Amino acid sequence: MIKKQELLEKNSEKRKKCMVYTRVMGYHRPVESFNIGKKGEHNQRIKFIESKDCI
Repeated sequence: MIKKQELLEKNSEKRKKCMVYTRVMGYHRPVESFNIGKKGEHNQRIKFIESKDCI
């Protein structure tokens, strides 16, 4: 079985950077533009998945 790191290195030329956006104060911003404090706050947020019954 190939380890995860080996697999990532093997396919590194095929990978693309993924931009993550979040809603802040009514508009969307890329998380990578956050300062260190805001990044820490973003990592502490509770993420949830809404069930299909609610839709």
